[in-house]
Amino acid sequence: MTIVHAPAVTTPAGELSVWPASTAEPRPGDLSVGGVPLAEVADRFGTPVYVLDEGEVRRRCRTYRDAFPEAEVHYAAKAFLCRAMANWVEEEGLGLDVCSAGELELAVAAGFPPQRILLHGNAKTPHDLKKALRFGVGRIVIDSPSEIARLAAAVGTGGHQKVMVRVVPGVSAGAHEKIRTGTDDQKFGLSLSDGYAQHAIARILDQPQLELTGLHCHLGSQITDVEPYLSAVRRLVGLLALLYEQYGLVLPELDLGGGHGIAYRPGEEALDVAVLAREVRAELADACARAGLAVPRLLIEPGRAVAGPAGIALYRVVTVKHTGGRTFVAVDGGMSDNPRPALYGVRYAPRLVGRRGSATRARVTVVGRHCEAGDVVADDVELPDDVGAGDLLAVPVAGAYHLSMASGYNLVGRPPLIAVRDDRARVLIRRESLEDIRSRDVGL
Repeated sequence: MTIVHAPAVTTPAGELSVWPASTAEPRPGDLSVGGVPLAEVADRFGTPVYVLDEGEVRRRCRTYRDAFPEAEVHYAAKAFLCRAMANWVEEEGLGLDVCSAGELELAVAAGFPPQRILLHGNAKTPHDLKKALRFGVGRIVIDSPSEIARLAAAVGTGGHQKVMVRVVPGVSAGAHEKIRTGTDDQKFGLSLSDGYAQHAIARILDQPQLELTGLHCHLGSQITDVEPYLSAVRRLVGLLALLYEQYGLVLPELDLGGGHGIAYRPGEEALDVAVLAREVRAELADACARAGLAVPRLLIEPGRAVAGPAGIALYRVVTVKHTGGRTFVAVDGGMSDNPRPALYGVRYAPRLVGRRGSATRARVTVVGRHCEAGDVVADDVELPDDVGAGDLLAVPVAGAYHLSMASGYNLVGRPPLIAVRDDRARVLIRRESLEDIRSRDVGL
């Protein structure tokens, strides 16, 4: 689809701060991303629909590569993965971390080099491990003591597999209790405080077919402060020093995971990647110097920070209801395509697109179509007071944990995902149809 550009309209500087860098307003109220008007995407592909700016994804990959030139940067596939995404990430020089055989197989089918893939998971199934070994993934991150023997047996005598150990450093970080993973009271990893991490490492060293390459940790998600990462560096280097003292072991890698926070609404704080890189690099060098250790190679795993700001969700307004002193704007999607507001209380900043709305604003709650009172897309937000049925709403920062967490609730079907770049739009993932849903139902 080729678009003829109209002269851009000046937009208030902060209003589009959470939108992709390619966002423009060729006409009042009519936004384009990647050179493609969002209203045309909705007309052509229907709604709800996800839009993903390929250029923004690539730009954010390069930002990480530039900030961490000496490190391995692995894109966290759980945020969002499709074959095109795997291809973009690989072309930009990033590795990949996956959490299941499904993510792994899709990436390999897209041509992603398996040696640049890490496999995570607190409960890896035998199928997950079998596929990882068959494809030859670069590293498997061990998350529990029982996994050590299972993995060693799966590798077999004479085999070889590089592994890391996920350590819980006892650092609390993350925007919501459900996404904090650096403390001892959750399901991930092996704790430093109770000695489980040290015990697991000793067991790995007794398995000749497993090569321990380093320590891994992941503190949580939506972290906007650098200090938790620096605390984790100090504690993990302390463990590296202990391993050297006990075994003469020098581990060459240290993985700090991801969880880098992004802004979902104008004015919100985001983690500064350049500052993170500079301060982590300095802290790691200082901590290793004090311990008399060589500086290990750093790995990081951004997911949301790469995909999130590159995505937009488009919805049609179905009805507007005034009741109980509130105004509800109901759209044709909701928690089946974005469960995050219901799960974590996430807040978004939707915008009317496709036409110029009234200058008068109204406080409304944008809700979904599903049979749940908690099906809220955006609570207590401002929209033009003339918003009505048939209007198009765009929700920015929808590239991560939307389609990847989408469900089959009410059998409405998952939306398609459309990539935009250089004035063209193309389907990456088609809409899930009723026939798709029927074909899985074999009960009659």
